[in-house]
Amino acid sequence: MSTHCITRIRSSDKNSPIILTMYRHYDGGFETHGVELAEFLVDGTVVNGIGSNTPKKAWNGMGCLAASLIANFKNSIGGFYIYSVDSTDCWQDYEYHVYEDKVVVKNPSEVIFEGSWNDFHSFCYEDEIIED
Repeated sequence: MSTHCITRIRSSDKNSPIILTMYRHYDGGFETHGVELAEFLVDGTVVNGIGSNTPKKAWNGMGCLAASLIANFKNSIGGFYIYSVDSTDCWQDYEYHVYEDKVVVKNPSEVIFEGSWNDFHSFCYEDEIIED
């Protein structure tokens, strides 16, 4: 059985408009999608304008981050889809809400995680078992 998820990109807070709803048909749990999303976001920053001192891993606003997210995840037919920002029932087991300064994860009715991008990265790796 597939683990479905959606990733929503928002500007600043829970009341701000949704910029993007990206649906993932399988591997939507923390061990896969969570880790991949955390790797995408970790140590990144959202800026307002591009200059000579812009950090290497930066996005020029949340719209730029949303476009980069799609480019990062979508590399073949199927798997990932763009849904309407008004979509609520996408058969998702998890919802990842990405804001300019934090990530909120639900299952979808209960909040499982809320914190900074870097804290989200740590959270996704906290139960990882390293085999020798």
